[in-house]
Amino acid sequence: MIIACGNDHTALEMKKEITAYLEELGHSVLDLGTHTGERCDYPIYGEKVARAVAEKKADLGIAICGTGVGISLAANRVKGIRAVVCSEPYSAALSKQHNNTNVLCFGARVIGPELAKLIVKSWLDAEFEGGRHEKRVNMLDEISARN
Repeated sequence: MIIACGNDHTALEMKKEITAYLEELGHSVLDLGTHTGERCDYPIYGEKVARAVAEKKADLGIAICGTGVGISLAANRVKGIRAVVCSEPYSAALSKQHNNTNVLCFGARVIGPELAKLIVKSWLDAEFEGGRHEKRVNMLDEISARN
């Protein structure tokens, strides 16, 4: 699987840990930056990750900033993206099972690298259940199409 990863300056070291972990799991990583610790703006990287997923250049995306909130807001502005901020594995798995999330976000100032790996693994291992959840995901897509 190809996973797009992006981050702002606060999450550079976290992204390095997560991309190495993804590669250990056998995934290909599309690293969309930032690649330096110089101050930058999280919306740029949230959009880059989301566009890579929306344009099918990547199967899924992971976006990391200080809290995960700002970068998720940016990612969710891209049509077809269902980004979620998670700080624990249970919500990450349910977000995929029930909401078919395609971009996972978290905060480098909120969680440590080992917890981040657990969250990533839980999210990647989960599968969309469809059924009653599919109707709701379709409703989200309809909202996006109207706006």
